[in-house]
Amino acid sequence: MKKAAALIVSLAAGAAAQAQTQVQIYGIVDAAIVGEHGGVASPSTKLTSGAASASRIGFRGTEDLGNGLSAFFTLETGVKIDTGEVDAAGTIFNRQAFVGLNTRAGQVALGRQYTPWHTALAAVDPFGTGYAGTSKNLFPDNGTNVRTSNTITYKSPKLNGFDGELAYAFGEQPDASTGRQFGGAIGYANGPLVLRAAYNSKNTDVTATASAPFVSRSLGRNTLLTAAWQLQMVSLRFAYGIDKGFNAATLGNANNPYGGVKPTPSLDGRSALLGISAAIGPGTLMASVMHKDDRTSFNQDANSWGIGYLYGLSKRTGLYAAYAHIDNKNGAGYTVANNTETGTGNTGYNLGIRHSF
Repeated sequence: MKKAAALIVSLAAGAAAQAQTQVQIYGIVDAAIVGEHGGVASPSTKLTSGAASASRIGFRGTEDLGNGLSAFFTLETGVKIDTGEVDAAGTIFNRQAFVGLNTRAGQVALGRQYTPWHTALAAVDPFGTGYAGTSKNLFPDNGTNVRTSNTITYKSPKLNGFDGELAYAFGEQPDASTGRQFGGAIGYANGPLVLRAAYNSKNTDVTATASAPFVSRSLGRNTLLTAAWQLQMVSLRFAYGIDKGFNAATLGNANNPYGGVKPTPSLDGRSALLGISAAIGPGTLMASVMHKDDRTSFNQDANSWGIGYLYGLSKRTGLYAAYAHIDNKNGAGYTVANNTETGTGNTGYNLGIRHSF
């Protein structure tokens, strides 16, 4: 009888331990000296938070519910290392905030999350959408192209190298289609080759009010094809984007950074990226070239190139340097950005330190 009681107590204790949520605190602390040249607000030199990777603190957790089912959550907020403020006023977990379930059939999450389009681009950008060489310089990786609120996502398990994901963000307007955004991606990985196709569609119509009529706008649509090929010491990267419609490709800096006639966001454009990421010495060399083909009558094309190096002091801490330049055509308004800033000119550099925990 005593043995049976002891066994019951042991099993109950094991079940209780299994049901406990495992919580991890994580984050990135990143600060850099940033120089910008070429715009009406430059030259300027400043201390910036998150030039390579946005500074943040987050909490993630999982709970094993048994039978192949588990719950998970993420709460993540951005911070400014240079001032100690949150990076978006009036918010708490502005970067990510979601809860979901993992099943054998895939993963479902609800809340504020990254779009499949952004995650596909970030995976092949040698700069990871950060540093002066970021793909944000010419690709429309900003606003709700990056992350959306009120979102349901589904991610499939991998099957014979294939996987897929879907995302739907509610507009939460009287008309269900107003303000909504949806997208998805499908990928294939086989050894050193990784391919992915992603799509994003957003509705920016404006609901009618007592004092203003309904505003109808064309859908903003982003299509992206990416590829990565891992060689022994070098990874080759490629991305090609097609952006059409209203707000499909908003400018990172929409404040007329060069003066004169204000640049016009393209309603029909193509963006291309070729890049490499190479392990050299104790760190990683990053480099890319990009081209923007504006197919509207404004023909505001642009070319960009960037180079950077992350020197690893340890697995968690690194020093970095990056430089990029943009050649704007016909009054185009693209600026050298970094992970947290849109930039003010066509040339920029970063000298910084990043620590992850």
